[in-house]
Amino acid sequence: MIKLEKKQVKIVSILIAVIFIGSVVALALTQTGNVASAASSSSVGVINVEQVMASHPDRESANNQMKTLQEEIEKEFNEKSAGMSDQEKAEYAQQCQERVGTKYAELTEALFAKIEAAVKKVADKKGLSVVVNKMAVIYGGQDITQEVIAELGKK
Repeated sequence: MIKLEKKQVKIVSILIAVIFIGSVVALALTQTGNVASAASSSSVGVINVEQVMASHPDRESANNQMKTLQEEIEKEFNEKSAGMSDQEKAEYAQQCQERVGTKYAELTEALFAKIEAAVKKVADKKGLSVVVNKMAVIYGGQDITQEVIAELGKK
């Protein structure tokens, strides 16, 4: 399991907020009236981002890279901080956490870029003009989660 630091939590929170706001705005712009007709003939796709991320074929590799990096940094910290004062240890620990946060952001960006490409491919194939996070939709839209997971599995 990946431990999240404050900076990482902020990055993830901002990413989720942006996705949610974008989803709500996109949904509001695409709704033209009758909600009952939205389910079957909608040009709006919905996707369960959490399910796609959990099923991402590169997720395990990313988790392993993070675990390895955390172990390396912890070992490095223990070796180098032995003679440091508490202030120096705190500063060095912060530097180490920033390195972990940067790597986490890099790996997460790479996973989301692949998800975005798969979503675009599936949406284009289905003629969808907008795809939003399923959590932002109360009713309607075509669920393309499984198609996106299958598309990610092809690569």
